[in-house]
Amino acid sequence: MKAFMVERYGDQDGVHSGEIPVPRVGADDVLVRIHAASVNPLDLRLRDGAFKAILPYRLPLVLGNDLAGVVVQVGSAVTRFTVGDEVYARPRKDRIGTFAELIAVHQDDIAAGPATLTMTEAASLPLVALTAWQALVERARVRPGQKVLIHAGSGGVGTIAVQLAKELGAEVAATASTTKIDLVRELGADIVVDYREQDFETVLDGYDVVLDTLGGETLQKSLRVLKPGGQVISIAGPPDAAFAREVGASVFLRLAMSALSHRIRRRARRHDVSYSFLFMRADGDQLREVTRLVDAGRIRPVVDRVFPFDRTLEALEYVEKGRAKAGKVVVEM
Repeated sequence: MKAFMVERYGDQDGVHSGEIPVPRVGADDVLVRIHAASVNPLDLRLRDGAFKAILPYRLPLVLGNDLAGVVVQVGSAVTRFTVGDEVYARPRKDRIGTFAELIAVHQDDIAAGPATLTMTEAASLPLVALTAWQALVERARVRPGQKVLIHAGSGGVGTIAVQLAKELGAEVAATASTTKIDLVRELGADIVVDYREQDFETVLDGYDVVLDTLGGETLQKSLRVLKPGGQVISIAGPPDAAFAREVGASVFLRLAMSALSHRIRRRARRHDVSYSFLFMRADGDQLREVTRLVDAGRIRPVVDRVFPFDRTLEALEYVEKGRAKAGKVVVEM
């Protein structure tokens, strides 16, 4: 079958299309014929080798971290799915590879696709929806009346996080560029800060939770808009020791990651707030909750552009150069 894979870490030149064997289907696996897969910044970071010390993939590595498709085979122990089911998923981190015609996914990581969406729309959701869920529901435990700030509210994670935070009953603020303010408001943000015109830390204050998708100076400033006891959860800041434990890293790597995040954790303590790094994980049960919200009209995907499968490299370049206007970029098989 055809797939797009990393043959060497570095840049776009290391990614090529090629033929690979059809995946082996284990007892708990579901073999899915992929109809669409979305492009995520994570794909670019994996391509560049950013996580090779933590996630030691064997090259060549097929890229792609979420999908929508149809079940074509089930393992002997599979109880939740049958051939012909329309599903979507974010495969677990050691079994990625959705830029391909077929993939074997553990049944615990998969869910029936939302009935109200096309395959293309559904493929845009798993990674970003699980990221938002695990940040806001699982880790932050956002409650009605709390104040939540979402950075890059028009981005892949941001568009879903704004809607989910609003669904949880929060007062939602988001940052966005001038041309995307109306979209982010339509998604449910109560306050939208135009980062080109305003510094968010001068207009926002007393927040319970910040979801940081940008890192760097934005992360540093986010500490100052939190109220005492608040928390910033970052998918772009330095990894911490807790993340190292989650991925089973060695003691050496745990110490190294603790050192990497030491400065931001120390600054957070000075402000009487907390910092944590989030690397989302596969979770079929949480995806079922997302499906429920989507089919109830509470969350909708935002798709920026769709590329055919044979132009996957172009889709990666489009995301890498920041050309997406809002939401996700999807590849259709």
